Amino acid sequence: MTAFAERVLDWYQLHGRHDLPWQKNTSLYRSWISEIMLQQTQVTTVIPYFERFMQRFPDIKTLSRASLDDVLLHWAGLGYYTRARNIYKSALIIAHQHQGQFPTEYEDALALPGIGPSTAGAILAQALGQRHAILDGNVKRVLARYRTIDGWPGQKKVEQQLWQLAEKYTPQQDVADYTQAIMDLGATLCTRSSPGCEGCPLADDCMALAGECVSQYPAKKPKKSLPVKHKRFLIIRNPKGAYLMEKRPPSGIWGGLWSLPELAIEQPVENAVQDNWQLDVEEVKDLPVFRHSFSHFHLDITPCEIVAKNNAERVADDGNYQWCTEINQLALAAPVSVILNKLK
Repeated sequence: MTAFAERVLDWYQLHGRHDLPWQKNTSLYRSWISEIMLQQTQVTTVIPYFERFMQRFPDIKTLSRASLDDVLLHWAGLGYYTRARNIYKSALIIAHQHQGQFPTEYEDALALPGIGPSTAGAILAQALGQRHAILDGNVKRVLARYRTIDGWPGQKKVEQQLWQLAEKYTPQQDVADYTQAIMDLGATLCTRSSPGCEGCPLADDCMALAGECVSQYPAKKPKKSLPVKHKRFLIIRNPKGAYLMEKRPPSGIWGGLWSLPELAIEQPVENAVQDNWQLDVEEVKDLPVFRHSFSHFHLDITPCEIVAKNNAERVADDGNYQWCTEINQLALAAPVSVILNKLK
């Protein structure tokens, strides 16, 4: 047991989180789903999604026999939908190649879609107590401050230094607790802003604290200005009160989700609706613009209410477009949920 790990574990026993849903009835499956959900998402946001997901898909067998639409419906609102698609792909692989059991070997877990070295290590450490180092964002922050590791952790050279430290400090025993403890330390105490250094178990020899430069570590990602795109989202309603919804392609932004049809902002609305869906338009009304931001660009959305005339039945339901009244039954892209809820 390293002195580093011992202090972190002692702190965890008194101040760590011990009642998270995935810490109850621990299993490889529950650890896997929670670790994927927690990627780039805070614990408080994940908890209700995890509980609903477990209720609907209590095991890998149930998950592998479900449809991707159903999985996306239970993921809708959590964001980063590639995670949900990878979970579904992995469930199918596990069902066919691993007899329905999440693999217990590190290399096999690492080979599954959406699982990187830190996630694979966290799953096996938490569920089985196997000794694997982890390096999520919280752990990177703790280690970068503790040893004043210069540079942005997203750079390969910097990340390699942090991996070496993570491996060095991971104990041979109590690995499940240590894994949760080091993540908790970063999430609740060694936070990005206003860290609670006075209560930190590593304060005595933290190099950043000694140098009064905690806020400088880890270095921030070099900033670049994000491009702005502008789209019109068409809220096309037929005389029966149903909305025209579009199924997004399986990959890319909002892959596999349902969305409102989009239109370039400079295109005339009535002409486009006529050309694309052979619909005559009774009324067109632009609603206030709002912004939805992604990691690599901003999207300015102009919702546009359109009332179609009685020839709306010309648009037949197919794989890409569908008239819907039960919107809540669809896995919707986040900004589409915002738009439709405001209309309600």
